[in-house]
Amino acid sequence: MENQTPKTHQLRKVLGVAFGLAVVIGSTIGVGILRTPGSIAALIPDAKIIMACWILIGLYIILAASSYAELTTMFPKAGGAYNYIKRAFGNYLGFLNGWFDFLTNAIAPAYFCIVLSEYSILMFPGLAGFKTLVAVSFLTFFTAINLPGIKSGSFVQQLTSVAKVILFLVLIVGCFTFTPENRIPAETTVIKGGLLLGLFKSLQLIMGTYDGWMSVSFFAEEDQDPSKNIPRSYLLGASAIAVLYVLINAAILYVLPVASIAGTPLAASDAAAAAFGGWSGTLMTAVAIFSVVGILNAYMLIPSRILFGLGRDGFFVAQSTIVNKGGTPYYSLLICYAFALVLTIYSSFEQLFGLATLMMTAVTGFAFASLIKLRNAEPDFPRPYKAFAYPFSTWLALVVTIALFIGFAASDNVSLYWMVGFTVISYPCYRFFVGKNNKDTFE
Repeated sequence: MENQTPKTHQLRKVLGVAFGLAVVIGSTIGVGILRTPGSIAALIPDAKIIMACWILIGLYIILAASSYAELTTMFPKAGGAYNYIKRAFGNYLGFLNGWFDFLTNAIAPAYFCIVLSEYSILMFPGLAGFKTLVAVSFLTFFTAINLPGIKSGSFVQQLTSVAKVILFLVLIVGCFTFTPENRIPAETTVIKGGLLLGLFKSLQLIMGTYDGWMSVSFFAEEDQDPSKNIPRSYLLGASAIAVLYVLINAAILYVLPVASIAGTPLAASDAAAAAFGGWSGTLMTAVAIFSVVGILNAYMLIPSRILFGLGRDGFFVAQSTIVNKGGTPYYSLLICYAFALVLTIYSSFEQLFGLATLMMTAVTGFAFASLIKLRNAEPDFPRPYKAFAYPFSTWLALVVTIALFIGFAASDNVSLYWMVGFTVISYPCYRFFVGKNNKDTFE
């Protein structure tokens, strides 16, 4: 008896700009922006240069978002960059990058659940002996929220993203308003040749705080009007994050001199303490929790959409394409839950996140290269939105991404070896799924 493909349902087209903005902001702004200012101050002892770095990377992200908006409106399908790479460079490279993208996003929920567990223990010390159980509880809870359908996940995403932005604005306004009169201004220091390495390392750290800006691409198939909503979501989301990041750093540096925050693990907390006094700890705990909750909810949604796209094209099991009435690819979501559960209980995440960063950079680079290839190979393909400042913007994004990949690979050989290993075993896996699903591999 022949294997029957399970009955599938279409993803529901119920999302709009509000969700697009929420998922971009929610999956990008996290505890990184609270921690990196101290690390960057230790590398660059000059407030003006620090601010210039944040502005520069913010502009780069806006240009990159414009390129992604063109690709996503061309192919408004679940799965993100995998679709563009497959179209431009063929099925195998699409398959490889799709799985790189899945692994990058699927390990994130485990890490964020552990971070939430740590914050919960800070608030409720009696939970100290139940760290793993608390982390698993968060993972299970957010899986349960998103399992019934996309509307419940969308509501939580919008709610947590709005709360996160409001709390950050409170921090910013507080720093500029309630600053002691005797605050010490940052000193201007001439950057020297020996500090150039610190400059590049700082740019790398800033890039890390923007990870997640392309998240709207995973939900393009569920958008009510992708041609209009997706470019708005990308550009408004990227611009809002860039402005917010610049304001946060300006607020911190307005309150405290560079020397006093250099190397501190939570510079934003030091600034809040100077501005708000005794109740700054409560504010920062709330900021941190809503930051992580918003990211966790987004990353519960993203990897299941990648599996759905891979499964629909025959590059994963057919069950991954089954969608419930609420619009959730629930088999894919449960697979992601099981994967994250194992990592939450048994794994250490430092090396996993080094690997994830390397794979993410590769996928992003291939996506930019896809836009260039498709502009040349298929100039007449319908493009509801075109990237502004093309080809400069896309080439700039590609060159910067390649430089980052080389830097990450050179500084993390272990992750590079793992990535090479995954690449080697990917082709037999690709042939297996192609044969199993009777796909034409050379279409």
